[in-house]
Amino acid sequence: MVTGLSRALLALLASQAVTLALGLADDDVPEQWLLLHVVQGQIGAGNYSYLRLNHEGGVVLSVHSLRGDADLYVSGSTLRPSFDDYELQSATCGRDVVAVPAHFRRPVGVGIYGHPSHDTSDFEMKVYLDRTAEPRPPRQAAPGENADGSGPDIRIRKFSDKPKKKLSHKKYTNTFIF
Repeated sequence: MVTGLSRALLALLASQAVTLALGLADDDVPEQWLLLHVVQGQIGAGNYSYLRLNHEGGVVLSVHSLRGDADLYVSGSTLRPSFDDYELQSATCGRDVVAVPAHFRRPVGVGIYGHPSHDTSDFEMKVYLDRTAEPRPPRQAAPGENADGSGPDIRIRKFSDKPKKKLSHKKYTNTFIF
């Protein structure tokens, strides 16, 4: 059981990880971070790309807008977080970084939002395992996993909708599972 003090400590560590990441170049990340995956995508104005994070442990998500402005929304309670429904978010005009604590229930929903100030936004998201984060207690194996809970940590599935003239923030273009 996680106490209030433990949660506060985890939140402090997560905020320190985010502060570190915001000031780092792509190739200059802490050696305690292990790069797990890189996702590149394009999102229309007012649309979302949804991703599902299955990997256990403390994870750092770093989104770099290559063109336009992509914002990051994360939730442990919904697989389709938005600017109206999220637990963690980063909505800057630069690099967006969120540290997902190990205690977040998996799968974690990740939403990348294309800001309406640009017709399209190209983004690259890097997913890091933060090996300094407090590990989550062991869990039961999910369907399709081995009895010890092992199995593929990263799975990607891509689904696309055809772009429409009228865009709303409820539309989505891609879904990735990792």
